[in-house]
Amino acid sequence: MILSGKKAAGGVATGRIYVHNINFLIPVEHFTGVGEEQSHLDRYLSVKEEAQQELDRIIANIQKEDPDKALIFIAHKEIVDDIIINEEIPSKIMKEHLSGDWAIYHVYDTFLAALRKTSDSHIAERAVDFDDVRAMLLRLWNGKKNEGLSSLQESVIIAAGELLPTDTANMDKNKVLAVITEKGGITSHTAIIAKSFGIPAVFGVEGLLDIVKQGQFAIVDADEGKVILDPDVDTTVEYNKKQEIFLKNRKENEKWLYKKGQTSCGVKIDIGLNIANTDAELEAADFADYAGLFRTEFLFMGRNDLPEEDEQFDVYRKVLECFDGRPVMLRTLDIGGDKKLSSLEFEQEENPFLGNRALRFCFGHPDIFRTQIRAALRASVYGNLWLMFPMVTSLEDIKKAKIFIDEARKDLKKKKAPFGEIKIGIMIEVPSIALIADKAAFEVDFASIGSNDLCQYLCAADRMNSTVEDYYQSYHPAMFSLLSGIVSSFSKAGKPVSICGELGCDEKAVPALIGLGFRKFSMGYATVASVKKAISSVSLEKCEEIAGKVLGCATASEIKEIFASS
Repeated sequence: MILSGKKAAGGVATGRIYVHNINFLIPVEHFTGVGEEQSHLDRYLSVKEEAQQELDRIIANIQKEDPDKALIFIAHKEIVDDIIINEEIPSKIMKEHLSGDWAIYHVYDTFLAALRKTSDSHIAERAVDFDDVRAMLLRLWNGKKNEGLSSLQESVIIAAGELLPTDTANMDKNKVLAVITEKGGITSHTAIIAKSFGIPAVFGVEGLLDIVKQGQFAIVDADEGKVILDPDVDTTVEYNKKQEIFLKNRKENEKWLYKKGQTSCGVKIDIGLNIANTDAELEAADFADYAGLFRTEFLFMGRNDLPEEDEQFDVYRKVLECFDGRPVMLRTLDIGGDKKLSSLEFEQEENPFLGNRALRFCFGHPDIFRTQIRAALRASVYGNLWLMFPMVTSLEDIKKAKIFIDEARKDLKKKKAPFGEIKIGIMIEVPSIALIADKAAFEVDFASIGSNDLCQYLCAADRMNSTVEDYYQSYHPAMFSLLSGIVSSFSKAGKPVSICGELGCDEKAVPALIGLGFRKFSMGYATVASVKKAISSVSLEKCEEIAGKVLGCATASEIKEIFASS
């Protein structure tokens, strides 16, 4: 029997199914006895602290694989500390005399109902995160550890209705052959984590739990988005070989970490690392030529106050010293959209990804912006700092941002605080600036293309909305046409341009991007080895041939076919 779904993370696996039922003890509606309110409130506060500690452990572990994914659980921490929730739950306990566990369930259920009704897809999809946090709090209330997928006794294929992000983050990846679920989009948090772990995953398999059985033998061909139940001998033999190749390739990829990015004909390709600020990430600095994306929002998220200038300075200096003269592309605060700060109130927006985010947010909060720029300038004494601004839409944005830098320099001079020379650049994520890249190139020293947002805005398809995921086409011909224009404009101006995001670490697309003229690629640690290997397997001549074919395509499917046959 063959079941169909959507590829969430590529690869092949054969093995026995482990049916994972996500359930937490739904409390019975009950009330506290007279005088018990304070003990229930104290217990809730203790459980809340335990949840924060558990999330800290998850964040520390997942940052070793890919720091970008840690943002998911930093957002979980903000939910745990949400001001309104933490007013409502104590009120339910102390004033309405609800038991602590019933208060948790009731308050979160109210939030979940509102989230699921909203027309804003980003907010609606956050319901999974609130559900995840509620399940964690109720589990801890009942004194249970999260052992579900972290203590598997044998290697299995996980089958579930839906995996919550903490389930995926906590699972023993060495015992999970593949993941298949009924729900969940290919852009969901769980899909993102599975991909970073290198675990094959197929999501959206209709009626899965009504069909599969515990211990049933199955094949998961995630590349084709299918699950084969009770396969015959010939099919099993065929896929066992495919699985061996998949696992062998995954293991062999690791040796490429220690090699330089270089085509088969000797053309040097710089490999950048996307980082935040953890010791595990900085240990991986040796595998990269530069820090292609230093996400500074990690400093601001998951806390109730704003980081002061000296705190930021210390962190930026640490990263610059670690890269020891290699460029560090520090992105100024990129907040808004689906990333909020507990320390500030954000106005409700109909479409936050088209709203007050990133550079726009910084312009609206000049004190925050100036503090960060001063800290960055001071830290530049200790390394090679390239400062870049996100969500730039016009030349006016660039000029306005540069005024902030000039003001910060004057301020530091007055205070006799030392600062170094820096390069100034932009993130190209919006078509409006991409289409005038030739003009933008003369205003800045470099650019970095954020391929995820650029594709989202180009295709007018929310990349986090599973209902329109088919319209989010990273292989859209317009995408490659736009990228070709950007790299050409910056090359003519003698300015470097790098690319990050999913396309920048897509080993199938990388040869075409090299053929277009890209020589800098930035990515999370998890994909560095596979990209270096992909680069080494092609010559510049071959890359240019592929790029030429891609630019002649009219559809994304045609480009996909070219990549598959190259």
